[in-house]
Amino acid sequence: MVQEQYVTTTQGGGGGGGGGVVRPLPDHVYKIGIYGWRKRCLYLFVLLLIIILIVNFALTIWILRVMWFNSDGMGLLHFHSDGVKLEDGESEFLLPLYAQEIHSREDSSLRVHSTENVSLNARDDDGDVTGRISVGPREARGDTPNLLISSHNDNMLLSADGEQTVIGPGKLRVTGPEGALFQHSVEVPVLRSELFKDLTLESPTRSMSLNAPKGVHMKALAGNIEAASMDIILQSSIGLLVLDAETVRMPSLPLSEEGVPGNPQGLFEVCVCPSGKLFLSKAGVTSTCSEDQDC
Repeated sequence: MVQEQYVTTTQGGGGGGGGGVVRPLPDHVYKIGIYGWRKRCLYLFVLLLIIILIVNFALTIWILRVMWFNSDGMGLLHFHSDGVKLEDGESEFLLPLYAQEIHSREDSSLRVHSTENVSLNARDDDGDVTGRISVGPREARGDTPNLLISSHNDNMLLSADGEQTVIGPGKLRVTGPEGALFQHSVEVPVLRSELFKDLTLESPTRSMSLNAPKGVHMKALAGNIEAASMDIILQSSIGLLVLDAETVRMPSLPLSEEGVPGNPQGLFEVCVCPSGKLFLSKAGVTSTCSEDQDC
């Protein structure tokens, strides 16, 4: 507390006295500083700031300790000039991840896990999605104009677009117990079965046709060729229909009642009607076929 005192001088009166009389005045005290409740509030505010500073410093040390921050990165995650490298462990991304390339370690595989689905999107310069692959708990779906699958030596394995699907390898193998199901036509240069297994072509409710501009060749070198249907039509628009075999058997041809009775040799003649129907007739010296009987 600073005290200031003021002294005043007054003029004396009468008798020619010229001397002044010095008379002290009452003291005036002025208090300079912060006192009372203001002082207590200031000290409390300073104490609160110190506590907040200590708590923040402790939280910072705790975060650095838990997240394993170091000069190279954060724990097992290291930052290099060529990208980000995760030495070991698992990474969880809560928001979208944008990266040019993602590689696994040389001695391990790359795994991506999700409780819902995993989506990979390709975007153009405008940000529009041009390709998408989504793997969910119930289905895996891909949306892209062209699909191309290649081997390690850049040989095309599968190519598909909106018009056609091309399989690169020389052999397509279907291992399902019911084979392959085609709803429309199939165009193949060669159709064969596996070794020591039969090849079966079936159409349970509709007809089946085999067409080729230069002929249809069916070969069974170690087995039989069987065709079962209500009607089997073998037609050649230009040329001949040739059955080339050591033995051609037609065991179920109908037998005509006409012919030479009592043929001792048991010989029969194969007759052909104008409609193409075949039937048997007992052989004689001349033809015994009768059009009126079986045609």
